[in-house]
Amino acid sequence: MRYMKWIGLLAIIALFVSCFLPWVIIHSRNIVVSGVDAAGTNFGKPGYAHFILGLFFIIFHFIPKLWAKRWNLLVVALNIAWAVRNYFIISMCREGECPEKQPGLWIVMIASALMLLAALFPDIKLKEEKKG
Repeated sequence: MRYMKWIGLLAIIALFVSCFLPWVIIHSRNIVVSGVDAAGTNFGKPGYAHFILGLFFIIFHFIPKLWAKRWNLLVVALNIAWAVRNYFIISMCREGECPEKQPGLWIVMIASALMLLAALFPDIKLKEEKKG
């Protein structure tokens, strides 16, 4: 499972990049919503939460201690919950208009799922207790 560290690293890079890509386009108001720019909407800047959780993920992902791996599970659970929340809130149809989903929103979801897989299968060696 040594490749899981690299999958986690690639996933976090993809997550950071996808926060700058367009997530949805609202054609009636000519608005392009991304994770860091949601001007003209009440969505805020949801990408910043991904940045904070991503930094914690990187720190805990590369610390070879059991407590770090446990905390990392909490971090990725919060991250994937935030990604699902963003998907449903930002891409939901309102007032008879459905925003057009862009690839950035899908990349956020896929990268968050890959981060979860990387955290579920860490590369850690546990000490065996001697019996006897």
